[in-house]
Amino acid sequence: MQLRYSFRLYSSAGQRSALSRAFGCARVVYNDALRARETARSQGLPFPRTGDLSKRLITEAKSTPERAWLGEVSAVVLQQSLRDLDAAYKNFFDGLKGKRPRTGAPQYKSKRDTRQTVRFTANARWSITPGQKLRLPKIGDVRVKWSRAVPSTPSTVTVVKDSAGRYFASFVVESGPEEVLPQTTPEIGIELGLGHFAVLSDGTKIDSPRFLRRAAKHLKKAQRALSRKEKGSRNRDRARVRVARAHARVADARREFHHQLSTRLIHENQAVAVEDLAVKGLARTRLAKSVHDAGWSAFVAMLEYKAARYGRTLVKIGRFEPTSQVCSQCGVKDGPKPLHVRVWTCRACGADLDRDINAAVNIAKAAGLAVTACRARVGPGRVPAPRSEAGTHPTPQPATAR
Repeated sequence: MQLRYSFRLYSSAGQRSALSRAFGCARVVYNDALRARETARSQGLPFPRTGDLSKRLITEAKSTPERAWLGEVSAVVLQQSLRDLDAAYKNFFDGLKGKRPRTGAPQYKSKRDTRQTVRFTANARWSITPGQKLRLPKIGDVRVKWSRAVPSTPSTVTVVKDSAGRYFASFVVESGPEEVLPQTTPEIGIELGLGHFAVLSDGTKIDSPRFLRRAAKHLKKAQRALSRKEKGSRNRDRARVRVARAHARVADARREFHHQLSTRLIHENQAVAVEDLAVKGLARTRLAKSVHDAGWSAFVAMLEYKAARYGRTLVKIGRFEPTSQVCSQCGVKDGPKPLHVRVWTCRACGADLDRDINAAVNIAKAAGLAVTACRARVGPGRVPAPRSEAGTHPTPQPATAR
């Protein structure tokens, strides 16, 4: 499978200027190609091919005074911009045919977009220098913070500038079967929530860090300062970057938490079961901020690709499975319960059930996993004795009406 590795870049002022030119040229070629195809569509003309667009918008445009500055950047960057447009159109048409989730039609890129990218392939002759710097054509040797080793030689590198003004080098590499982990025994179900981020079927409860809530005071101060700045001023741009950096710190902390937890669960268990939550629907309720702060979709996506990478099994059960209504001991459906009820007693078998742990066990059972709640607080409760045997008097006593 393909994996993406991102590393922080620390560029000089001149390199940042060269990267800005590359971002701008790639954006202009993308918009010119999109305009040419939309014009052809509106006039009923044949759809322009990528080769014709490359010749007209890159090769011939460089010899004109209006587009002569396209020669200041690597031609590979401009070619990749046309391929990005092809991919956008393909995704759009595949969505209309039902081959993938629907996406909107390709849109023009703005120079005011706070996130910019360019991609270099092997034809651009980019390389990693002996001094462990990233050598990019017409940009120079950029210092890289190598936080880990890349498992194989990448063929492409994408330079990304995010909203906080940080630069990253993103490599796509192939992962081989040598990363498959040895077989293990445990199998677990996971109940995702807001009070606890995750509750496992073995009784383990993982607290929700609530990164956004914890940073709310600092974010509020930064956003108020931004709102006071005059639009179009340099002070406003600096304030916007401060807000973006504050949000980036929250996103980075959440992503790190998701990575550490998902890696631990995949390494320790042979099979993992989760519920297919309707995150988009929940994000339209009064719990929207907490739902987005939890980041369930990103966490499940990490579990999915890490299970495939390490030879584990991930099972998703339907979102309409009544996991919180069914007793995990006897299997009797006890009916829906309000959210404030966290512990309940089964009316059929008398078992005292923790709502979240019971749901996690039911998720695992619905996925077909052989899960045992060995450490969970789920067990038979005190069953009242029958009336005919409850008395201690030597002679029968009249029953009292209750």
